[in-house]
Amino acid sequence: MKIALVTGANRGIGLAVARRLARECGHVIVAARRPEAGAEAAARLSGDGLPVSSLTMDVTDAASVRAAAAEVAQRFGHLDVLVNNAGILPEATNTDPAEVLDLAMFEQTYATNVLGPVAVTEAFLPLIRKSPAGRIVNVSSTVGSLAHQTDPNSPWHSMIVPAYQSSKAALNAVTIVLAKALADTTIKVTSVCPGWVQTDLAPGNKEQAPVTPEDAAEVIAHAATLGAADATGTFIDAAGAVTW
Repeated sequence: MKIALVTGANRGIGLAVARRLARECGHVIVAARRPEAGAEAAARLSGDGLPVSSLTMDVTDAASVRAAAAEVAQRFGHLDVLVNNAGILPEATNTDPAEVLDLAMFEQTYATNVLGPVAVTEAFLPLIRKSPAGRIVNVSSTVGSLAHQTDPNSPWHSMIVPAYQSSKAALNAVTIVLAKALADTTIKVTSVCPGWVQTDLAPGNKEQAPVTPEDAAEVIAHAATLGAADATGTFIDAAGAVTW
């Protein structure tokens, strides 16, 4: 049975990805920081006849991540797909930053957006190695692209959220290095930008963003189900482009 795990899956993009993957995988694990949130999301999907279960995991808590990996190992014995979706953008609501570079914002953002995926991937990699075709998907963003940040013609050039942008650039670097380290295996690692999505990540997102969580889920699901001949270590957006 093919097993997939999605972090931050109790709402928004994560919930949509869990729903999407549940149509293709044998079972999807809905991971959430709060037990009740994960259980409620799993119940919603199960009510639609989808094969899911919930898992409590705080990606910023190493002990929580290790315990979650041990639980999945005991319940399923392996993992085929890992989607590192959990992410935050606290700068969007930080109306009085200490300075342009706010250390507190960096510490908070990196804990979830960079160290979280690293901790989760480290803990679950032994289970992914047991899959005949493991897939690791890091949900990133084009706003972290160094090319876009330095291109005056880019629509993202004027955006200044240093902690968030640099966290996604760091996550992309993790994707590249991990893909190279696993090049002699059947595991593929991909960074994905699902677009500007209607979520609670920042104020106004739900009203202004053009991409629905369901459309975003299609982009992520594509990376989660790459074929054996597809490349690893790439950045995929809605158009299928590669823009580091």
